Amino acid sequence: MDFSKKLSDLKQQHLHRSRKTVDGAQDTQIIIDGKSLINFCSNDYLSLANHPQVKEAFKEGVNEYGVGSGASHLVSGHSKAHHQLEEALAEYTGQSRALLFSTGYTANLGIFSALRDELDWVLQDKLNHASLIDANHLIGLPLQRYLHNNIKSLEKKLSKQSGQGMIVTDSVFSMDGDQANIDDLQKIANNSNAILMQDDAHGFGIFEPNIPQNSIYMATLGKAAGTMGAFVAGDDDFIEFLIQKSRPYIYTTAIAPAICVATLKSLDLIKNSTQKAKLTNNIDFFQNFSTALNLPIEKSDSAIQPLIIGDSEKALNASQKLFENGFYVSPIRPPTVPKDTARLRITLSANHTQSQIEQLLINIKNAIQ
Repeated sequence: MDFSKKLSDLKQQHLHRSRKTVDGAQDTQIIIDGKSLINFCSNDYLSLANHPQVKEAFKEGVNEYGVGSGASHLVSGHSKAHHQLEEALAEYTGQSRALLFSTGYTANLGIFSALRDELDWVLQDKLNHASLIDANHLIGLPLQRYLHNNIKSLEKKLSKQSGQGMIVTDSVFSMDGDQANIDDLQKIANNSNAILMQDDAHGFGIFEPNIPQNSIYMATLGKAAGTMGAFVAGDDDFIEFLIQKSRPYIYTTAIAPAICVATLKSLDLIKNSTQKAKLTNNIDFFQNFSTALNLPIEKSDSAIQPLIIGDSEKALNASQKLFENGFYVSPIRPPTVPKDTARLRITLSANHTQSQIEQLLINIKNAIQ
């Protein structure tokens, strides 16, 4: 295969991706290639990744448990720290049990793999995360997607299904920042032979979990919680079924126990600190100031604030101008988003200042003119 030509084609289409190396801790201000930048593209929504108490808890975890877990959960890798975190996450989400996974991607693959022989159909929101799409392909069922957040489209698709099925949605959509109506989706699931599954990667820790009875809930710990990993929460029998049948769970090394100790501290801060209130204030300020500047920012109550530009080259150029002026905002292009919807995906954190947000929006207005 001629990979050189394929890479050249991606560059000509302005779809080639490259990595930037960050020097130092994840924070609202970072250094890339010696340049100091205000970071507006991190998923560290509550600014916990570099929080002193979380870092101290991680050090204590290393002192007690060492660096690695050494094995999968079902061999010798399931430590007391893992167990304590699972119990804390179950309590926080109001579920009987929770089960830790190494990443959100593997958690979604793990749910689908366990349910492979139980499902006759799956219906997914058009804008669901790639891991949910890949998981659907994994189990060999046709990929069927209803129009984004469109109940009528879902009902039309449902009328053609028979047997046991699953309705799958993101809770907060990663590229648009809008939210699914979980209550309406659960009503539809109740009226059909379906179970509801939600991926709350971008809502966990920011919004209170809304988990209907007998539904499936997945959330990640590498975003608002500031650490890494993911978990699935649900009733006791379902979690036990995952332990028995989920291949990614069975055959993956457990995350480091020290990460669990740090995440327990993060969870405590989510429940008891002012970080959520600070983020909410920043979201409101961002929306109000962007309106005052007549910037076409999509309406979003989450930390994800998209500005759709359309053309991939224009999105790249706008991102580069911002970078040169000291702001790091990644351009998001197809296939991550649909064709002709390339955008600047601005993500807000609790520790951003209003001055930083003001300067960002002024610079964005100049960059897209």
